[in-house]
Amino acid sequence: MRDALLRDIAESDFARQHHCEIISSYDVRLPPPSPVSRAIAITQQDDVWKIWHDCITDCDAVWLVAPETDGVLARLTEIVTGQNKMRLGCDLASIHLTSSKFQTCKALQTAGIPTLPTYQFSAWQALDSAQKQVNSWVAKPDDGVGCTDSGYFANAAQLSAWMQQGRTQTHIIQRYQPGIAASLSLLCKQGRAWLLSCNLQKIELQKDTPMAGQFVYSGSVLNGMAAHWAAFAQIAQQVATAFPGLCGYVGVDVLVDVLEGEPASPNQIYVLEINPRLTTSYVGLRAAMDYNPANLILDLFYNAHFQLPTNLARNVVEISI
Repeated sequence: MRDALLRDIAESDFARQHHCEIISSYDVRLPPPSPVSRAIAITQQDDVWKIWHDCITDCDAVWLVAPETDGVLARLTEIVTGQNKMRLGCDLASIHLTSSKFQTCKALQTAGIPTLPTYQFSAWQALDSAQKQVNSWVAKPDDGVGCTDSGYFANAAQLSAWMQQGRTQTHIIQRYQPGIAASLSLLCKQGRAWLLSCNLQKIELQKDTPMAGQFVYSGSVLNGMAAHWAAFAQIAQQVATAFPGLCGYVGVDVLVDVLEGEPASPNQIYVLEINPRLTTSYVGLRAAMDYNPANLILDLFYNAHFQLPTNLARNVVEISI
């Protein structure tokens, strides 16, 4: 993701016209990024937050790529905002909101956007026992990314026991809903949305036992869900309207319940979470669109009359991690 973004920025019309210098930090255990004007190596002994603070100080504009987990993306955004730098991403309020899956689902429900019933552990415990037994359940970190520390449980007792192993304050619980895991790659600004690709997510439920298992994410197929383009475009605009602080590239995870025998006719699309940052799908976006996505994103921020090109391709591109 890092290399794809830096390549796209370096080759963008904006960077060439304005002779931009690109600064990036990197983990010294990994190869240095290219092409950049300055690559700053970070070791385990370094104060990474001071290095990032100094990098932001040296820049005119900042493009953050960081997880929501433990408030990392929000903290970096606070530094950018405090230094009055151009932020090529979402505002702080929307990052705080979407960093919590529980708060995101509450906001989606308020906006009338279909989502799944979502509970904190105490509220789930208070549900009628018959309701808890009739459903299968999924638990995941409230601020997690990917499928880290997520679980599937066909048995309420097993879910309860798993949650009480140090997860009652950190995880949310949702009813298990069969369907196709998918995502949207889109641009947002001031309540408007532009859909870039409709992606199939490669998520597998690996069952450790017949009653419990875990989800494993292994990448995505960009435009693997292009048959749902019109429905996804509608969801994209609903999300942008409900979360007007989303800006730049945004990923939206959804679950598609399709009508049997009619793959192009979704019975329902549930919005599960909103990622206010680059997602792994970005890696294949240039090939999927036949267009440099950094051109679009930089134009979105610097051009008051931004319009999405009409000739963007919808190629199918698979990403594996």
